[in-house]
Amino acid sequence: MSMARGIAGRLAAVAVAGLMTGCAAGADAQTPRTPLAPPSMQDEAFASWLTGFRQRAMQAGISPEIFGQALRGASPDPKVIEANERQPEFTRSVWDYLDGALSDTRIATGREKLAGNAATLNTLESRYGVDRHVIVAIWGLESNFGSFTGTHHVPRALATLAYKGRRQSFGNEQLLAALEILERGDIPPAEMTGSWAGAMGHTQFIPTTYNAYAVDADGDGKRNIWGSVPDALGSTANYLEASGWQKGQSWGREVRLPQDFDYALADMSIRKPVSAWAALGVKAAGGGSLSGREEMSLLLPAGHEGPAFLVGQNFRAILRYNNSTSYALAVSLLSERFQGRGQVAGDWPRDQRPLTRDEREELQRLLTARGFDTQGVDGILGANTRKALRSYQRKKGLPADGHPTPEILTALRGN
Repeated sequence: MSMARGIAGRLAAVAVAGLMTGCAAGADAQTPRTPLAPPSMQDEAFASWLTGFRQRAMQAGISPEIFGQALRGASPDPKVIEANERQPEFTRSVWDYLDGALSDTRIATGREKLAGNAATLNTLESRYGVDRHVIVAIWGLESNFGSFTGTHHVPRALATLAYKGRRQSFGNEQLLAALEILERGDIPPAEMTGSWAGAMGHTQFIPTTYNAYAVDADGDGKRNIWGSVPDALGSTANYLEASGWQKGQSWGREVRLPQDFDYALADMSIRKPVSAWAALGVKAAGGGSLSGREEMSLLLPAGHEGPAFLVGQNFRAILRYNNSTSYALAVSLLSERFQGRGQVAGDWPRDQRPLTRDEREELQRLLTARGFDTQGVDGILGANTRKALRSYQRKKGLPADGHPTPEILTALRGN
């Protein structure tokens, strides 16, 4: 989910589902809510839930006709259930992710798209102030420039999520938002396709993000991110501007750190002017001096053994699109690769193995048991876990970069 997916966190709104059609809202309120016949016996509970949800949709202004067109006879989508329940055991390293994201084919295609959509991008840059190369980079990463936007029927997928599993709240919110899109007539119900989690169109907006930020850039009266490239790219530009994009500023830059640097400063919650980082001995990747007043944070996506980056507000705006530093870094570097730049000077620690999910959970348990509370065990290495890990690293005299490695886990097991 870029997407992203959500776009800083990918916003959520309200959602819903239901079944019958053909009666006016007033008369419908008097009608007993009897579940429609499910497609198969194992779907009876889903049909009952969907019928009950219909009342909420009607109260939110969804017409019986649209509700029926979107969800009449729907059943849980087994592929959505499988994807929702899947808990990836392995984490992909940032360098592996970048290798795929920054492929020669994607770079070449992106350059073609920049040339072929120059007039549209001129207009969007002028209106929103967002760098065209970043807009096209997001397009490339989200759907490979529209070549794959997802084949799931979004209302059914979201109804499945809302009915069962670990994303019920998300599914409920997004389903109602999807029905609101259909009610406005931006796309026919049968054509509302997307990912299993409801991300849609060329740049993979979830329904609540669509409702808040999609625009009609081609002037045809509809916000069509599925079939109109100008609408999709314009919506992305509008979202980035609303997320705090600063016109004329870069996303950031690769830097080189001095020896004995305090790696605990590598935290997105810490912001310093570029001049302050320079005063700490941080230099440009090529060794030159740094200057400037823009506030930036230090990012070590592979810990102290890998490349270092200073990232600013525009990087944070990309994180709003998809809250993953690997994703934001890929978008940023791809936007530069389109322009013949964006090569990473530092070496990635390619012999470093990412922890599996079980190992990440074990790391959290061991840190908490040693007095470094991770605020829960879920296998997700968020701010609390990294803070706890930094405290442990400091105590052991290790570089306090908050980056988990098999060696750290081995050390914790031995203590």
